[in-house]
Amino acid sequence: MMTEQKASGESFRDKVATVDKKGKRVWVFPQMPEGRLFNARKAVTAVYLLLFFGLPFIKINDHPLFLINILERKFILFGQIFWPQDFFIFALGMIVFIMFIALFTVVFGRVFCGWACPQTIFMEMLFRRIEYLIDGNAAQQKLLAKAPWNTDKIIKRVSKWVAFWLLSFLIANTFLAYIIGVDELRKMVTEPFMLHIGSFASLAVFTTVFFFVYLWMREQICTVICPYGRMQGVLLDRNSMIVAYDYKRGEDRGKFHKNETRTIGDCIDCEQCVKVCPTGIDIRNGTQLECINCTACIDACNRMMDAVGLPQGLIRIASENNIAKKRNWIFSGKMKAYSIVMCVLLGVLVWLLASRSDIGITLLRTPGQLYQEQPGNQMSNVYNYKMLNKTFREKEIALVPENFKGTITLIGETKLKIPKDGTVTGTMFVYLDKGALTGRKTKLEIGVYEQGKKISTITTSFLGPFTENN
Repeated sequence: MMTEQKASGESFRDKVATVDKKGKRVWVFPQMPEGRLFNARKAVTAVYLLLFFGLPFIKINDHPLFLINILERKFILFGQIFWPQDFFIFALGMIVFIMFIALFTVVFGRVFCGWACPQTIFMEMLFRRIEYLIDGNAAQQKLLAKAPWNTDKIIKRVSKWVAFWLLSFLIANTFLAYIIGVDELRKMVTEPFMLHIGSFASLAVFTTVFFFVYLWMREQICTVICPYGRMQGVLLDRNSMIVAYDYKRGEDRGKFHKNETRTIGDCIDCEQCVKVCPTGIDIRNGTQLECINCTACIDACNRMMDAVGLPQGLIRIASENNIAKKRNWIFSGKMKAYSIVMCVLLGVLVWLLASRSDIGITLLRTPGQLYQEQPGNQMSNVYNYKMLNKTFREKEIALVPENFKGTITLIGETKLKIPKDGTVTGTMFVYLDKGALTGRKTKLEIGVYEQGKKISTITTSFLGPFTENN
């Protein structure tokens, strides 16, 4: 998205801010942000971290609130258990999530990246704070990076690496708790190492990845690896809400002089917005893929505007049209339509989750078995069944013929009980009067009842003899 201004005539979009002309990494040493929006981000971060580190320990009826056990193909979300049979809901949920992000970005820009993305929160609100504590402010960090490996530098580097590794280890343990559960994680700590080699290997991999990402990759995750930055280039339009520089008000730039009567733009060219940017861009050049909408530049600019007695809002949340046409933000018809679509998609997903059956049933005729002649002018077919209980309490169900006169007999069982969070398999006979046969294959509907209440219907076919009327 191009703006009407083109700072110093340079083609800033031809390169990434963190890579120089020779292709070498340009390290970013952002100043510590401060201000109203940064305080709001700290509050969001506090809630986020509380949820992230706390959710694995929350249980409902002695079961985790969240569990994403890929190895056992078992997922628990908000206390509800999901199995591979519910994969279509996850697939739809992923589609809804991607569409939601796309529509949300069109309307509200890349605010997720700066305020809710785990990469940004961990990097800027945790690891970066540790770095400020050990290495000092941005200027001190630059000097330390150029300094020779003396005792002071070695102590600071080792201290930071240890702190980063410990924090990465904590995050890795938390992620592992989401996968295997806190009970299994507790067993890892208390039981012999050899019993949990796979889990310890996973923990080592997670820790190493996080340590490498936050020590070395940093903003490169957002600017080079994450596809969302590229997506925003085709998702944003001139009405999308973004962190924007008001070039109409700010240009032409010029240094501020005490007691002057300002005859040029309000931008005093202090470059504080550049110095606090965690991805190293100049927001005054316009919207760029590196911008994560963290709003640090807004706080920095507002602070400088206050210092020189100029109005705040030179950098603010606005759309391109807001800036170009000097108008306030309006919730356009397009944005309303997108918002309605988002709500509808979420509503469909919620409906699917709410209407999901507690019991998954598979009923198939036993392979290699044909029909059997039975006394009393009846015929029978033998079926294999598999039933999955998706709840945390035992279920007792009954199978009742719906569209046919006949009987259903379980082999080796008198009652069909499904253990909590488990499966039951078995074999059963379906008996049908010969007069009820409608052809080679007769469609059957079997009702599934729990405590006298019908919860679902199974549709299958009954194999009969071939006749001239078939």
